[in-house]
Formats: sequence, structure tokens, C-alpha cells
Amino acid sequence: MPTLLLLVLSVAATVAAAERAVDPTFIRTSIEQTKPVTDDLCPANCDYRPLFKRGGVVRAVSRYGVLKLQAGQTTAVVEYPREEQVYYVMEGKGQAIYGSERHPIQKGDFMYLPATVPHGVSNDSDAALQVVVMGWVLPAGVEPRKPETFAKANTSEVKKQVVGGHPPSTLYQLMIGDWKSTRDKLATGHVLTSLFIMEFSEGGTNFPHHHDREEEIYLLLDGEGDMVAGSGMNGVEGRFPSKPGDAYFYRLNTTVGFYNTGKQIAHILAVRSLYPFARN
Repeated sequence: MPTLLLLVLSVAATVAAAERAVDPTFIRTSIEQTKPVTDDLCPANCDYRPLFKRGGVVRAVSRYGVLKLQAGQTTAVVEYPREEQVYYVMEGKGQAIYGSERHPIQKGDFMYLPATVPHGVSNDSDAALQVVVMGWVLPAGVEPRKPETFAKANTSEVKKQVVGGHPPSTLYQLMIGDWKSTRDKLATGHVLTSLFIMEFSEGGTNFPHHHDREEEIYLLLDGEGDMVAGSGMNGVEGRFPSKPGDAYFYRLNTTVGFYNTGKQIAHILAVRSLYPFARN
């Protein structure tokens, strides 16, 4: 084959490959490897690390990151007219700012922050306060619902249970569901469909599976094991050794799961939210 023709075919193949770039089915990162940034919630004097944010394959999730406040530090007070948010306290204690109110918060607390309500966090303790910040964009036509009172609870108030379709080696604490939920501790979400903690016994798994209408995020709180992110012909071949602070974003229909390979119980904070399908 003439050299010129080979060159033309090579260039054409390169262009075609560039045009057929494949979007990832999952994104993995960690608190440790994510650099702190300044933003509207944390313009100065605090440490906010954005693990995931809206854009590319991330559609409904507007923000997902970890905020760390040292003693005496306070965030800005923010308000989002079209975004619902949830805070989960990983470590420490302080105060949640909710409109004109102040509410004490501590490790294990989770709270729903509806659109239009000004909110923030203050650390009035002597130790660091670490909070997972989560947000989702409300689709057009959805009017935000504001709970009658500040919606907050603690994981100590949420029973551990087996959930249908998953083995008993994993226990679930169902923390927040959508506003029609009858099984979750708080029923407040619009785009948010389920916030929960999974507890994996030694050698336990939640059986790799997928969700065809929801985005999902896993954050390994403690323990160690293999995080599953679907790949290969069987959808389960992607197993990635993980440590506390590792986080995975899964787009819909991606195989998700976890295998506890360590010598102790492991916990994952998981959250699912509706994918913003176009309306017919």
C-alpha cells in the first residue's frame, strides 16, 4: 500500500478516535488527593475539598465535597434557590446555621437543607469539625418543599437492617429518602432519593448491582476493601482496593458494590439521586 495512503488512513483513524471519545462510567478520587479550594461556602479560613461537581457525566449532583473547620472557624452563609442540600457530620461538633436559627451538631448527624433557606456551618468547639456537603439541582417545574422544622437526626437513631436483594453481611441505616418515603428516618428529598450508611461485616458484600435511573456516590468512612465499578464483559470485573476517604461517583447503569477484604467492619456513606432525564 502506498505510503501516502497509509498516512491518510492513519490520520483518519486518529480523527475518528477523537470524535468517538467514550465518557467514563465512574469517577474515583479521595479526600486526601483532592486539593482544597475557595468557593461561595468557603471563601477563606476553612478547608473545602470538592470531590465531585456538576459537569461531564455528573448531571444531577451539583456538589459533593468535604468541609473541614478548625476551632473557631465559620463558613459563609449561602442560599441556593434551585438546589437542595444535605450535610453529614463525619467528625467533631459545632453548629448548623439554618436561616436565623442555630442548631448544635455532632458526629453522625445528618440534616436536610431545602432550597431558598440560608445555611452554613460554625465550629464553636476545640477540635476540628468535618462535614460532607452534598447538593442536587432541582429540575424545572419542581417546587421546593420546606420541612416545618429543621430536619436533622443522628445515625444512632437509625436502626440497622437488611434490605431486600442484598445479603445479610451488609446492614443498612436508611437516613434520608424522598418526601414520599415511609422507610427512611427523614423523608424530605426531591432529587435525592436515598442517603444511607452500609455496614459490611468481615468478608461481607452488598452484591454488585446497578441502578438504571439514579446516580450514586460511595464514600468509604472506615475499614478497607475492594470497591466495585463496572467494567469488562460481565460488568463486575472492575475491583479497586480502597481505603478510608476514597470516593466513587457512578453514573446510571454502572455496576456498583463493595467487598470487605479487611479484618474489621467497614462503613460506606452512600447517596443516590434521580438522573435528570429529558421530559417528553
